Amino acid sequence: MTTASPTGLQKQRLLTPGPTAVPEAVLLEMAQPIIHHRTKQFQAIFAELSKQLQWLMRTGGPVLTLAGSGTTAFEAAQVSLIEPGKKALTIAGGKFGERWQDIYQAYGVEQVRIDVPWGQAVRAEQVADALAANPDVSVVTVVHSETSTATATDVQAVAKVVRDSDALLLVDGITAVGTLPVEMDAWGIDVLVTGSQKALMLPPGLGFVGLGERAIARLEKVAPAGYYNLDLRKWLASWKKTDVPFTPPVSLIRGQRVALEMLQAEGLESVWARTAKLAEAGRAGFAAMGLRPISESPSDSVSGAYYPAGVADGAFRSAVRDGHGVHIAGGQDGRGAKWKGKILRISHMGYVDAGDTLAGLHAIETELANAGHAVTPGAGLAAAAGVLAGK
Repeated sequence: MTTASPTGLQKQRLLTPGPTAVPEAVLLEMAQPIIHHRTKQFQAIFAELSKQLQWLMRTGGPVLTLAGSGTTAFEAAQVSLIEPGKKALTIAGGKFGERWQDIYQAYGVEQVRIDVPWGQAVRAEQVADALAANPDVSVVTVVHSETSTATATDVQAVAKVVRDSDALLLVDGITAVGTLPVEMDAWGIDVLVTGSQKALMLPPGLGFVGLGERAIARLEKVAPAGYYNLDLRKWLASWKKTDVPFTPPVSLIRGQRVALEMLQAEGLESVWARTAKLAEAGRAGFAAMGLRPISESPSDSVSGAYYPAGVADGAFRSAVRDGHGVHIAGGQDGRGAKWKGKILRISHMGYVDAGDTLAGLHAIETELANAGHAVTPGAGLAAAAGVLAGK
């Protein structure tokens, strides 16, 4: 439920790092009458979407469309590709890297864990050392853009290291694909996962799994622990026939096709450049307000900063939302850090433009002043506007 201004005309700007804003054209497409999924009409839509997803991930291999969130898609990759009796090398530096560790723990898979401090990125050398010490590692999991810490990992360097082993690299690209440069085939990524509700400008409900040649070969040897969404063999077999094995969220698939048409019209390199500029502006705005960044390796998908002393997270974000119509995110707790109530985050993914970013910074700056933080009025906006103007 949105909170209206006294006039009822306050715009709502969704700057949370998922779900993100959905363009009107996509909403209108999803409002079209439902169609049956076992028809040539649906198959034509699905075939087009599959090609668009290959374009998006920069791959010539299959990209499977699963009903579920990004977590569903990543769990499916995890359980479908781990060889029996072998280890998983799991890398965590935030809430979502820890989630992939928790999933393997739930399935009883032995792990070699690399835990880096929140706000830092794993180095390729650390991965190489762990693989050398554990030749029985079957898969490596890594998060490209760790949403909880606004941190990006050099996945290209990690992929090069993993490629020299027999292990498969499973990349969480949920807030990277469509935001950061990602070259699945060129970098040698075996599995790339993303979700619909981030940079792909759709409501939650679709998860996507790109499969490289080594991953496809592994699928033939591994009997996954799951049945429905979690058995990638079923999804791959249907994909080859331009079909899905189970009833799909038809309206979401229609909407995703339109959203990707919009990204194609802009051009992927242009999308990356636009997102990077917004992220640079956001970080400059935070710095000008005297806010300390949370990441030593910042991602362009989401920016985060620590609250100044004396600012209460819940009251602050409510004031930003209710007073300005701007929705931002707070922090999360995990094994590696306790950031709930200590940080704020804003998204630069998908259907966000310079006006949204500036409006968000204005709201944050205003409410920081109202909370007693010493900030020069307009400082954050001026710094961000300078970046956007190329100064």
